[in-house]
Amino acid sequence: MIQVVLSLPEQPDVLIVDDNSPDGTGSKVNEIIQSNKKVNLISRSGKLGLGTAYIEGFKFALAEGYDYIIEMDCDFSHDPKDISRLLKEIDDYDLVIGSRYIQGVNVVNWPLKRLILSMGASFYTRVITGMPLKDATSGFKCFRKEVIQSIDLDKIHSNGYSFQIEMHYKTWKKKFRIKEMPIIFTDRIDGHSKMGKAIVREAIFMVWKLRFPFLIRNK
Repeated sequence: MIQVVLSLPEQPDVLIVDDNSPDGTGSKVNEIIQSNKKVNLISRSGKLGLGTAYIEGFKFALAEGYDYIIEMDCDFSHDPKDISRLLKEIDDYDLVIGSRYIQGVNVVNWPLKRLILSMGASFYTRVITGMPLKDATSGFKCFRKEVIQSIDLDKIHSNGYSFQIEMHYKTWKKKFRIKEMPIIFTDRIDGHSKMGKAIVREAIFMVWKLRFPFLIRNK
């Protein structure tokens, strides 16, 4: 995956956030870093959550002065060649989302139950929040740095897949320009999707907390 991204005409830099993956991701990335300074690695001690991984990545990108920040899965579920399309569209928008549902249903290798859950989550989010996104949980997107700078990352409450919903919602509420760009999502070949009951519950309640902020109480 890293080599494919590095070979793109835009020549993007790469950051991998690794939660001590058992497949040896960190070691493999460190080997690449020895010969390529465009690759970076944040190694974490264990499974600290999807949301905190993204936040660490965003903070790194802002500190390094990048103008555009792309997030994606690194198991080829997202086609790295679509990065070029995201960067082309971002010229006219503040957030471009790789959407599985903006033009029909473009998902490969998902069981029907997972597809219904994903589409249902986006529909549920639209109904409760009014945010007009077809794919509210997409994890493939490009932000302008100004969007990330405007959001207090230390006050993001989500740590599972609802992190995507929360970031989209905060971007939308701040009236940034958002576009959904059609992509094809291919379910991972190696490994397993991290969709547990706790993650689903978090997403269900987070949507209401976004719509009605007074439901959030500081501990």
